[in-house]
Amino acid sequence: MIENLALIILAVPFFVFVINALFIRYKLGSESEISGLINAFGMGICLLLSIFVIFNLEHSENKYVFSWININNISLDFSVMVDPLTAIMLVVVTGISFLVQIYSIGYMHGDKSYTRYFAYMALFTGSMLGLVLSRNILQLFIFWELVGVSSYLLIGFWHERSSAAAAAKKAFIMTRLGDFGFLFSIIYLFNIDSSYLQIPNLYDAILDDKISARVATILAVGFLIGGIGKSAQFPLHNWLPDAMEGPTSVSALIHSATMVTAGVFLVARLFPLFQISEIMPLVAIVGCLTSFIAATMALSTTDIKRVLAYSTISQLGYMFMALGLGAYTAAIFHLFTHAFFKAGLFLSSGSVHHASGTFNMKYMGGLKNSMKYTYFSMLICSLSLAGLFPLSGFWSKDEIILSAYNYGGFLGNLCLIVGLIVAFLTAFYMFRAITLTFFGEFRGGGDKELEDLQKKHLPIPPTIEHVHIGESPKNMVYPIIFLSFFAIFIGYLVNPVFSNLIFIDKHLFGLFLEKSLEIFHFHGSHSFNFSIAIVSAFISVLGILFGINTYKNKIELKKNKFFNSLNTLLDKKYFMDYLYEKVITENIFYEIICSAGEWLDKHIFDGVNVNLSKLTGRLSFKSLGLQDGQIHTYSLAMIMFASIAIFIMVLLG
Repeated sequence: MIENLALIILAVPFFVFVINALFIRYKLGSESEISGLINAFGMGICLLLSIFVIFNLEHSENKYVFSWININNISLDFSVMVDPLTAIMLVVVTGISFLVQIYSIGYMHGDKSYTRYFAYMALFTGSMLGLVLSRNILQLFIFWELVGVSSYLLIGFWHERSSAAAAAKKAFIMTRLGDFGFLFSIIYLFNIDSSYLQIPNLYDAILDDKISARVATILAVGFLIGGIGKSAQFPLHNWLPDAMEGPTSVSALIHSATMVTAGVFLVARLFPLFQISEIMPLVAIVGCLTSFIAATMALSTTDIKRVLAYSTISQLGYMFMALGLGAYTAAIFHLFTHAFFKAGLFLSSGSVHHASGTFNMKYMGGLKNSMKYTYFSMLICSLSLAGLFPLSGFWSKDEIILSAYNYGGFLGNLCLIVGLIVAFLTAFYMFRAITLTFFGEFRGGGDKELEDLQKKHLPIPPTIEHVHIGESPKNMVYPIIFLSFFAIFIGYLVNPVFSNLIFIDKHLFGLFLEKSLEIFHFHGSHSFNFSIAIVSAFISVLGILFGINTYKNKIELKKNKFFNSLNTLLDKKYFMDYLYEKVITENIFYEIICSAGEWLDKHIFDGVNVNLSKLTGRLSFKSLGLQDGQIHTYSLAMIMFASIAIFIMVLLG
């Protein structure tokens, strides 16, 4: 029964996509508002079914649906896997998607491609649901690629803007680089045993020691590369900030709970394979680097959506760090809490843009009184992201920092130090954003930014609009308020202190999630260290106070030579874009590889083809002399060639 409900959850978004793309768009028009209502209704049904699934999971089985590939001894089924990890992801994806659909009805109102937008959103949600429900890795990869395609469509939704088209291509290409690693591991695993593509069979093979540590390492490296690309981990992280060119509602969905968490989900789904491999420390180091680099980049960014984008990368780094340390439940719990408060922050930024006409925080300020609901919602979500006690972000962040402390050794201490530094930086840049956006005097918004750009004869971003000071429509505000509610209370699902908190048992979330790996007798750490919690909370408070004081009192850090040099480095994004676009793409790929290919094509391949065609022509011309129309000539030729053929056959035995 549960698997049948899971199939319905998977089918609904694709059905909505077909209705919007083929019927509503062409029969009722591209601006028909009914498309948004259909999306919201469909996602609402999926959310209710997902909640039912999570409360009735004990009745689930790994469901065979139909035979997909059956050639000789190779057999792959299209099937669904509903375990605690899947159930949690179903609630996250459908819950965030439902709220984003409601928000989008108001945010996208009046857009000329309103119906197309909701069709793409349904396709994307369906792709992500297919990914988390997949029982075999090849099926997972197909939905993985479909997520990439649909994200390309959403990021480049306003494709008439050159920046949006470029961002979509960048996201698509950079995530495809990671997918080569994913595909390599699939092929390698297929060559070992095609049945291992079925995830339960892979688990059994690991239990029976049929996969060695060396083989597991090779496989894990490929899967990790795929996860790095999709979850924007260093060094394939550059695409995510540019992806902010899409609508804000798209950013909220893609970059908080769905696409970017796919890499984390992949590592979590194949966690037993990673555990027997030798690259777990590498996963943690990648997470450390990503978390720190992204957090520092957020310090100098003035675009509020890009601040949130870098924050997303940094928090995804946190999750990878936790997985690398073996803290499976801590990583997924942070994924869970992060989805709600980060979606709330993205939707709040869209609400701010709706009023101020800009995403540039330098032109905001003074919006607190005119946007009280947005302000308090964004404040709560920012406090949760900063890890302030007792909000949701505190509990999930504390679990990761505590796992680093308990791990010990060089790697554990490194992750602990980086985790605490990133916690400080996160609190700092988020309350820098809060201060610049809501406090002080209003600095003119989109009208003033437009005026300044025109004076300097600079290109005008398409995101600049006229100022409309005031609270956003109710269908935009209500989802933000709802998400801020979860940012306060959802963290108590981990409940590490009380034996029973109302209806929440101690460590409810972790104990529930561990059932996904119960055949491996996996048990996570469920300790709670008051000292670590106090240190973590103190660092967050320090970052908050430092961020407020610095920007409220207009302390100019750039006047200091050190901070000025650092700011230049951060503005250049550690020269990563220069490395990829100038050095690798232009200099190496185009000037060297493409030039060499062009020379080979012109002088070698074309030369061979031209000379071969000339030789063929000459031989054809010479052979015309043999065509004399005499039967005895043809007979003689046939006898001669037959004799040669017989001689060769005898010679070869």
